[in-house]
Amino acid sequence: MAWVYLGVAGILEIVWAYSMKLSEGFTRPGPTVVTLVGTVASFWFLSLSMKVLPLGTAYVIWTGIGAVGAFVLGITILGESVDIMRLIAAALIVTGLLLMKLASPH
Repeated sequence: MAWVYLGVAGILEIVWAYSMKLSEGFTRPGPTVVTLVGTVASFWFLSLSMKVLPLGTAYVIWTGIGAVGAFVLGITILGESVDIMRLIAAALIVTGLLLMKLASPH
């Protein structure tokens, strides 16, 4: 169940990062509320996963899901640039996440 909690925490990190972008510096109330609620919920699910998973594993995977998810969302929804160096960087993050998962005893 810890891995499910960690996945939910990572998805919520993507949600709050995207809504923060939409909040335009916290000047739009709707996206600002989503950012705040999403942040708290993301941390809560992360804390649940850390009851079982090692700190380093949980934190690295949580931030990695958020980073790669925000990267993909930025490209697909916000029209951010795609170039080979950014794609390689994202692929390296995903590779690191997979290795961290494989190295985890849980």
